[in-house]
Amino acid sequence: MSPGLGLPRAFGIFATQTNPRIIAGMLAAALAVRVFLGGWTTGDLLVVAVILALEPFTEWVTHVTVLHLRPVTIRGRTIELHIARRHRLHHMDPKRIKHVLIPQGVLLRLVVFAVPLYWLVTPTVRQAVSGLVTSYAMLLTYEWTHFLIHSTYVPRSRYYRYIWRAHRLHHFKNEKYWFGVTVHVADHVLRTFPQRDAVETSPTARTLAPT
Repeated sequence: MSPGLGLPRAFGIFATQTNPRIIAGMLAAALAVRVFLGGWTTGDLLVVAVILALEPFTEWVTHVTVLHLRPVTIRGRTIELHIARRHRLHHMDPKRIKHVLIPQGVLLRLVVFAVPLYWLVTPTVRQAVSGLVTSYAMLLTYEWTHFLIHSTYVPRSRYYRYIWRAHRLHHFKNEKYWFGVTVHVADHVLRTFPQRDAVETSPTARTLAPT
């Protein structure tokens, strides 16, 4: 990436990637369907509120239990989740766009399987589609935020500096803390957001190797 990217240039690079195009397409389709269906109720607001409230913990749990999942050896054979291996490569080379974004195979499963998931967990079709719109919007926000953090864009807003600094601490200080990307509520609640000087620099932050 070019040094000192401005926000328009950073967004231009992001927009050329396949992942945001897939998510944006699904988001546009879901939004169009939801507008066509009409009949907005407080149930839609409740679905949106629940998804947004769970987002910090969704990021935290996914990061801790899936992305940082260690390889296991069974009968001499090492088994490792593809997404965990990709995330380890991301820690080894944090600026490589290919490893910053969600693996496309995983992304496609997420956006497709979300359809029957919301169909099952919400009481109406309208609320299911509202859930899809919110989830796709959050997924796009996650990809954009993570991309921007690993670009050369210089933080300007107070909130962006806060999440930018925390994510860099996760990569370069200690991989056992600062798991959020778009928001760090779960880190604060679950006590994985210490002061920088309160934890030692981890020798495995760049490799995610077992200690």
